[in-house]
Amino acid sequence: MQSVATALAQLDALASSPAVSTLSSAFRAAGYELSLVGGPVRDAFLGRVATDIDFATDATPDQVLDIVVPLSDAHWDIGRQFGTIAARLHGQTAEITTYRTDAYDGESRKPEVEFGTRLEDDLERRDFTVNSLALRLPDMVLVDPCGGVEDLLAGVLRTPAAPERSFGDDPLRMLRAIRFAAQLGFEVHEEALAAITSMVDRIDGISVERVNEELSKLLRTDEPRAGLRLLVETGLAARVLPELPALQLTQDEHHHHKDVYEHSLTVLDQAIELEKSRNPGEAPDLVLRLAALLHDIGKPATRRLEPGGVVTFHHHDVVGAKMAKKRLRELRYDNDTVRDVARLIELHLRFFGYTEGAWTDSAVRRYVRDAGDQLDRLHILTRADVTTRNTRKADRLSFAYDDLEDRIRDLQEQEGRAALRPDLDGEAIMAVLGLAPGPDVGAAYRFLMELRLDEGPLGTEEATRRLLAWWSER
Repeated sequence: MQSVATALAQLDALASSPAVSTLSSAFRAAGYELSLVGGPVRDAFLGRVATDIDFATDATPDQVLDIVVPLSDAHWDIGRQFGTIAARLHGQTAEITTYRTDAYDGESRKPEVEFGTRLEDDLERRDFTVNSLALRLPDMVLVDPCGGVEDLLAGVLRTPAAPERSFGDDPLRMLRAIRFAAQLGFEVHEEALAAITSMVDRIDGISVERVNEELSKLLRTDEPRAGLRLLVETGLAARVLPELPALQLTQDEHHHHKDVYEHSLTVLDQAIELEKSRNPGEAPDLVLRLAALLHDIGKPATRRLEPGGVVTFHHHDVVGAKMAKKRLRELRYDNDTVRDVARLIELHLRFFGYTEGAWTDSAVRRYVRDAGDQLDRLHILTRADVTTRNTRKADRLSFAYDDLEDRIRDLQEQEGRAALRPDLDGEAIMAVLGLAPGPDVGAAYRFLMELRLDEGPLGTEEATRRLLAWWSER
């Protein structure tokens, strides 16, 4: 949290930027109010760089368009019915929304949009006090009708209205509270937390797409663990991601297995740390983070107490992959994300056989082949899955994976980047065997792929000889 003076200096710099100053001057010349609102003002107090520029105005959408169209490189009015016009000017995108005093009917999260005339009324309808801040332009007057600055100083998320009313108006705000808590490192006010806990069933009325959006934003934060805990503790997870609280398996008095829930959160923490160190500056990897969080969701369904008191989770990787597919599809994740997360979960145990005995080059090739374009993510997930407190065991696993990655690199360098393709492609196979496209070509291709995995590159001549011998025997 920065001092007020430092925050105002940061806001002054933002207000002086070409896009903001151009809009500020234009709205004043046209006789309308314009204020920076929400995130840009909040982030200035937190010492964060504003990524979005949001404005509020007393101008109607039509009047906003009259002002911004001549000034902008592009504009969008897709949110016009809700009072929002977006425009791009001087390389920045801005959203300008007419003051609103929305009314909710209690049945739908979509309000009856009513435009207002006062900035303060617009701010008081917002989700949290820390987002109910504004800076009037060009006069640089801070407007804080709900005590947002005090809550920023205290690190507290509180609703401007009574939380029951705020969450009743828009139940999605319950998920937003948890996401902001993780994103900002804040505590959710106890009254808001109690309201969420008592109103969790209201989240069922929110569209799956909006739930997906908030869960994804939570997982993309630097430290989602605190938010995920709140998700479980309030009961929201049981409604939107029930596989997560299901990981809280009851331990017997002999502690025959780890706390799978805590282990999964730790794996997520470690995966994020490795992701940042291996891919510095890149956007958060949602696929990796989903896989890390969900990699053991098959354990509750596969838990068995064997003779001698040993607890096993046989095939939890395969079961977990199927469960992840089902849940992510229900949450409307795209097909690529569903496929990649499930594949990582299915493969996350494969490495642990490496420590039991030296893998042949063929086994290493198959590991790479099976991982496909998820190999880098699988490296991170597998390393993150080591949460043992036994330093010697952790070091042994780390050294073993170092060795595996070295061997993968060596094989790729020796055999070329196309090492996991057969020496003959489909066209060549059809020419050699005199075949038309069909199942036999696929069988021949798989035969040559197995040779490639077992023996490495053979060359065109040897591959052709082996193919003909295989075909004649067949």
